[in-house]
Formats: sequence, C-alpha cells, structure tokens
Amino acid sequence: MAEKDDAEHPIPLEWRPLLTRVAAAFVEGDFGLQRGIEGVAPVDTETQEWIAESIDAYGETLAPLDPAVWESSCCAWDGANNHWRLLVDLTTETEPVSDLVLHARLSDTDPPMLTIYAVYVP
Repeated sequence: MAEKDDAEHPIPLEWRPLLTRVAAAFVEGDFGLQRGIEGVAPVDTETQEWIAESIDAYGETLAPLDPAVWESSCCAWDGANNHWRLLVDLTTETEPVSDLVLHARLSDTDPPMLTIYAVYVP
C-alpha cells in the first residue's frame, strides 16, 4: 500500500494489475468499462467522450501497458478526500511511455474502488 503522506510515490505493485485491465479495456475502445472490471466504477458518458476525444487528438493508437510506464507513473495521498490520486502513463503503438496519462483515484475503503476521471496530456 502507498504511504499516506504529502509525497508522490510509485504505483504499488498490488494496484498495477487493476490499472493494466483498465488500460486494456481502453485499448479495445471500451472507455465506459461496459464489460465491468471488479473494483472499478463505471465511467460516465461525459468522461467517456472526453477520453475518446483526448486519445483521438493525441493522434496515436493505444496499446497494452508497457512495463516501463511504472517507472514514471505515480500516486499521492489526498487525506482531505480519503483517496489516492493516480497518474498512469499510457502506452501507444509507437511509444512505450506516451505523454497521455490516465487520471484516477482509488478510495481508501474496503474494498477499494477505482474511479476514472480522465485521459489527457498534462
């Protein structure tokens, strides 16, 4: 589990499979996660559209996450809202680590719930 402090930390190993499944769904064009991923909230229509537009504007095709993304992806604790903020670099067919990031939060609940907020270039 990540530290609950003011610093940024690497994405913990135990969270990576869940984030990898989300990225795989996005590769298949399932921006709403309609097939369902346990532990991940469905993505609302407005956010789905924003994700699709952001990826389209980037001009590259998403690919499954490359292991190199974990070197630069990070999380930080947001104690005021009781969740971790996550930024996960995405992979494209031509870039193992692209400028596109997946922005999400992971609740500090039992079980935890991942909520997707956006895909964009920071």
